[in-house]
Amino acid sequence: MGRELLRTILESVGYEVSEAADGVEALALARSFEPDLILLDIHMPLRDGISVVRELRADPRFASVPVIAVTATAMKGDRQKGLEAGFSEYMTKPVPIATLRQMIERFL
Repeated sequence: MGRELLRTILESVGYEVSEAADGVEALALARSFEPDLILLDIHMPLRDGISVVRELRADPRFASVPVIAVTATAMKGDRQKGLEAGFSEYMTKPVPIATLRQMIERFL
């Protein structure tokens, strides 16, 4: 599920969505916007999702903000590594739309 499709789905049910093209932009956007929930891929240009979530978790403003990995990274141990890094949940692509919406509603 690409960023455009994800944004379209979330906006269609009333969520306000901001998106970043890479990990550096994701950190800057999070710091300026302070979102209620963050969806991150593991594989992003410039900074990967693991390093981004670790940096977010080091900032008290994001200690309790749900951060969900939505990624194609699905090798054995990847989910556990992601959760240990600080993700609130780890979902592998392709993610059914209903499952994604339920996960977001669970955290919000």
